[in-house]
Amino acid sequence: MYLVTNRSVSNGTTIRVFGDKPNAKGPNELRIVEVNEVNKKWKVSAIKDALTPAQVKKLAKDHHLTIDTSLPWHGSLEVACKLFTQASEENKAILFFVHGYNNDVSDVLRAAQQLEALYDVIVVPFTWPANGGGAVSGTASYLSDKADARASSGAFNRFVGKIHYFHTLLSETNLLSIKHKVGAKYKGNKNPMAAAALYSELVSKVCTVKINLLCHSMGNYLLKHSLMTSDNVTSQLVFDNINLVAADTNNKHHANWADTIDVRNRIHVVINENDAALSASRVKPGKEQRARLGQYLKNLNSKHVVYIDVSEANEVGNKHSYYISDAATKNAELQAVFNDMFKGKSVEKRLTYFAADNYFTLPYYKKRINTCDII
Repeated sequence: MYLVTNRSVSNGTTIRVFGDKPNAKGPNELRIVEVNEVNKKWKVSAIKDALTPAQVKKLAKDHHLTIDTSLPWHGSLEVACKLFTQASEENKAILFFVHGYNNDVSDVLRAAQQLEALYDVIVVPFTWPANGGGAVSGTASYLSDKADARASSGAFNRFVGKIHYFHTLLSETNLLSIKHKVGAKYKGNKNPMAAAALYSELVSKVCTVKINLLCHSMGNYLLKHSLMTSDNVTSQLVFDNINLVAADTNNKHHANWADTIDVRNRIHVVINENDAALSASRVKPGKEQRARLGQYLKNLNSKHVVYIDVSEANEVGNKHSYYISDAATKNAELQAVFNDMFKGKSVEKRLTYFAADNYFTLPYYKKRINTCDII
């Protein structure tokens, strides 16, 4: 698994290399590392910053890249080639994952593992300094993480820019290869309709890698602030689906920034009115915290967002991470909705629409119960 971060990263091979502060070069500095689980422990391998000329030429040849091999290239190029090749060969979507408040790197990796196991996707986490204050933390720790989220918005915007660049580069390479194949078969402009049909057929087979974004909890606050950066890339056409789950950001005026985002398919906002973690986040800083987007079923007025209420879905209760908890493993309908969301598909066909309040919900309900099963 590859992980991208703006945290400080020291030398070593364990997850202790990840600090709880931004990179010493500044909060916009990005590092990419490979992390694998070996004997139930995480092994961290640094990605070399600079590729050798020989490595660049080999990547260009193997992946038919239209790049200037005389220029300096970084390890991110090799990682992008590996990820998109894996996704294409295994017919999997890539899910970029932004976590929320009070998550250390081990928390992030466990969540990423669960996402891959539950939904058969390739997960690439973006982790920012969000160590909070432990399992039970107060207002100071919460506000500290909010400040770190704002400070990390530039780094996340740079990360999205790299996703956009490499996806475009690798997609254009595939399209160019297909054009050459079709051109070789139909030389001299013979039978242009058949050539166009073959081109469409080959494109549909080759260019099938879906790239999607999942922002959980305060990760949505980070996303919101990345849209405010002067060189904003995040609002451009980068992802198939953008999924905002249990969003710890204001419901008020959310359409102002959500409607600036372009996607190939859908923007989903998933809401649980009983979310205990969002209730706690609203209480901590007192009156400054408004109703949270991931908990409030009013003012759902974006023109582009598909709102989904899971408050009454079986097993959800007052959970906050219901996309990977037993809410998803025990509720097949809920898991199917998230499965489609994380693979770049539309989900409305699985849901019932309530026009009066502009949201969808699962077709099956349970009686509301008061439980204390926060996850």
